[in-house]
Amino acid sequence: MERLGYQSYQIVENRQVALNVYRLEAEGPTGMAARPGQFAQIKAPGYFLPRPLSICDWTPSRLIFLYKAIGGGTQALSQAHPGERLEILAGLGNGFDEALAGENPLLVGGGLGAAPLYALARRLAVKSRVTVALGFQGARDVILAEEFSALGAKVLLTTVEGDAGQPGLVTQALEQLPAPSQVYACGPEPMLRAVRRLYPQGWYSLEGRMACGVGACMGCTIETASGPKRVCADGPVFKGEELLW
Repeated sequence: MERLGYQSYQIVENRQVALNVYRLEAEGPTGMAARPGQFAQIKAPGYFLPRPLSICDWTPSRLIFLYKAIGGGTQALSQAHPGERLEILAGLGNGFDEALAGENPLLVGGGLGAAPLYALARRLAVKSRVTVALGFQGARDVILAEEFSALGAKVLLTTVEGDAGQPGLVTQALEQLPAPSQVYACGPEPMLRAVRRLYPQGWYSLEGRMACGVGACMGCTIETASGPKRVCADGPVFKGEELLW
């Protein structure tokens, strides 16, 4: 995928799929080769700084995102219509290491953190018995549960409010599961910390306050076991043993 500059994409779909969550599909240059866990920088209409969004899935000519309209930039993005064009810099970050998945990988997604796990599940389901554990606040927030099931993955759904799936936190539900061959997780930091306590050697996708998205501004730097690392360029996916939690 082109990484040297922003490219023009045309919006194909931009619709609400859960509470304040939108599905954006945009068509652009062909020959894309993203990896699960990578992200893109999208210039929202009327805003100078781009917004980092995890890539949910892709085709040779399209990118698919799930994002939450919670700030000015993402709210402006949610108002964009099919046919309009967006400037996107895609294929950023290091992504998940699929080669280490093993026979029964576990994918853990909290809230919007489920989005970058979808493409990973799609690829792993071809050769592995995938389990996906999803945690949300309530039924109105649930995303991708049916889509993961359609891939053939075993889905464990939890909600804090108990109105969909099992009641409680997703990390509580993990204790019911047999030991996985590998763990991949994305979600709020408190959830990631709790998952890492159970699986120290998993792969964890972090969020960061990114401005450039390519490691130039250093604004998303964190301390790791091997020194300072940039979430955008050195991550967003880190090995569990690298995280100082």
